[in-house]
Amino acid sequence: MATKRASLHTLGCRLNQAETSILGEGLRKQGYQLVAFGEPTDLLVLNTCSVTEDAERTSRYLIRKTLKHSPQAFVAVTGCYAQTGADALRRQAGVDLIVGHQYKMDLPAYLPPIDEIGKRNVPDVRHSRAMSREDFALPEYGESDSTRALLKIQDGCSAMCSFCIIPFARGHERSRLLDDVMREAETLTARGFKEIVLTGVNIGQYSQGEHDFCSLLRRLEHVPGLVRIRISSIEPTTVADELLDMMAASDKLCPYLHLPLQSGDDGMLTAMNRKHDVKAYVSLVERAMRMIPGLGLGTDLMVGFPGETEAAFANTAAVAADLPFSYLHVFSYSPRPGTAALRLNGRVAAAATKKRADLLREIGDRKRLAFHNKQIGITASVLFEQGLHDGYRCGTTPNFTRVAVAETEDLHNHIKPVTITAATDRWAIGHIPRPTQPDER
Repeated sequence: MATKRASLHTLGCRLNQAETSILGEGLRKQGYQLVAFGEPTDLLVLNTCSVTEDAERTSRYLIRKTLKHSPQAFVAVTGCYAQTGADALRRQAGVDLIVGHQYKMDLPAYLPPIDEIGKRNVPDVRHSRAMSREDFALPEYGESDSTRALLKIQDGCSAMCSFCIIPFARGHERSRLLDDVMREAETLTARGFKEIVLTGVNIGQYSQGEHDFCSLLRRLEHVPGLVRIRISSIEPTTVADELLDMMAASDKLCPYLHLPLQSGDDGMLTAMNRKHDVKAYVSLVERAMRMIPGLGLGTDLMVGFPGETEAAFANTAAVAADLPFSYLHVFSYSPRPGTAALRLNGRVAAAATKKRADLLREIGDRKRLAFHNKQIGITASVLFEQGLHDGYRCGTTPNFTRVAVAETEDLHNHIKPVTITAATDRWAIGHIPRPTQPDER
């Protein structure tokens, strides 16, 4: 029997990416040969996102695209869109299996036997609107396709921001069992990963008995061979001074925070049901910058939320310009079924929303360039990624500065000292000092 091929593709967040790697490991154990998305395949596993309508539209497009080159491919759809849009996916031509979040990590078990994989007349649906509230372990430890390994520690969110569909897609907050987290961290490090990125929906809410998020970080710092621990997006209300103290003192915890703000206007934050106001957010940023030298700071900003006036947007633009962000992620509001924001008045015209997004992105470009300029003259440790990017070898520093060097040798997964000599709004540019210092391990 010819080897069966499986292609996996992820839309959305780092948490989805971490879960896709776990699913890939399960398929590999079943005997599938994993091939790159876009190549002919016998099985497509599409891990979807539903944060925006565009993400859902992209999911449908990718299914059609795959079936053009692999018309007999079995198509399995999971992720947030499979949870919130199962009815729509039932009507999508070519879908053979729909797996909601409750059953997501068991997806390989719901596939037909590998020698019978192929199109079905009616999609099989594994779906429950009631999501588990129990803390969890994972069935596999995934093999990341990135230099930085993603480590899922938490799932679900109970914050109920008025614009956000994620609580409906992933359920209430729950945490991964501590011993399971530690085993995967040790496994990833043994496989050669030098940096792990902690992922989840609301990771600052991690809780296992007497162990909170900071306690987990302290445990991870003792994993042999692990060089860097990076925190992915974390809600500002969950960042305590204890975490800032740890980040300032640690040799492993990267000096980097991505703190979603969403709006710089208190009226908008109230309408969004966010748990912070602008003053509290600014105070947190000022403390963090004071306590952690060289901190890399990112944020999310939303434009076009119902009721966002020109004055409210001006407040957001002013905060974005004033605070020392190293980059901005800018999003346009997307109405999501079932969310409280759908009941709000004051829709913002698409043209105004685009104009506001463009203005914030211009601010973001200036912020990134200013941040990179601050790195000039500094020699920083860079963890290099695979391959070339426009002729450069690229990697990241602990504070998430993207650095490019014109070296010729393969530097993949090596940490090298790089002296930064120039900057663009895309990346900082530098060179490896000669003679080469020993790799940082």
